[in-house]
Amino acid sequence: MELPSTKPYLLRAIWEWCCDNGFTPHIAVEVDERTQVPREFVRSGQIVLNLGPSATNKLQIGNEYVEFQARFNGVARQLSVPVDRVSAIYARENGAGMAFEVDGDREMADEEFGIETVVEPSMVEPPSDEPPPEPPRPDEGRPGLRRIK
Repeated sequence: MELPSTKPYLLRAIWEWCCDNGFTPHIAVEVDERTQVPREFVRSGQIVLNLGPSATNKLQIGNEYVEFQARFNGVARQLSVPVDRVSAIYARENGAGMAFEVDGDREMADEEFGIETVVEPSMVEPPSDEPPPEPPRPDEGRPGLRRIK
């Protein structure tokens, strides 16, 4: 018997941790045909979504899908993201969070060649009207996420 995935539980826990500590939770998503997001914001097959309470309506982080309503350029949209397509959840302000494996050919190739995938908030732009966070000062370490195998 295959055990259920811990991923949705970890997503909910890190989302709650972000909100409890005044951070803005964001998820990085590897878009596929099941992913219902505004395609005009997808870059290189990925999209980063703000899951903060002020950016979402009717947010449900379920065991199979992350579903919510959000506004893009003033237009309300219904979004649905399969949990297995979420590659990371992190706090926008400091990059603290967790990265995940995403099923697919790219990840299998990464494992075959021993390539480590690192997702950093500075690599992707959040689809919002908020100004981007200030870059870290040279004397500070850069926050980063690593995929845990």
